[in-house]
Amino acid sequence: MATAIRLARRGSKKNPIYRIVVADSRSPRDGRFIETIGLYNPQTDPSTIDVKEDRLREWLGTGAQPSHAVKKLLEAKGLA
Repeated sequence: MATAIRLARRGSKKNPIYRIVVADSRSPRDGRFIETIGLYNPQTDPSTIDVKEDRLREWLGTGAQPSHAVKKLLEAKGLA
C-alpha cells in the first residue's frame, strides 16, 4: 500500500484548520486515513504547526511520501 502524508481539511466555512494525516494515497482528501500525526492552523498569526515528530520519522522511515504542501510545512518547522 502506498501511503502519503498530507493535509485533511477540517473547520467551518472560511475557517480552515488542517490535520496532517497518513493515508492511503488512493483515498480522498477528507476520507479515510490511517493516523493523525499533526495539526496546521493558518488562521493564527503566526501559523500554528504541531507535529508528532516521532510518528513522522517512523512513517517517513517506512516509505510514506509527504505531499508538496506538507513538505513546505515541515521545512518551515525545521523537520525536513
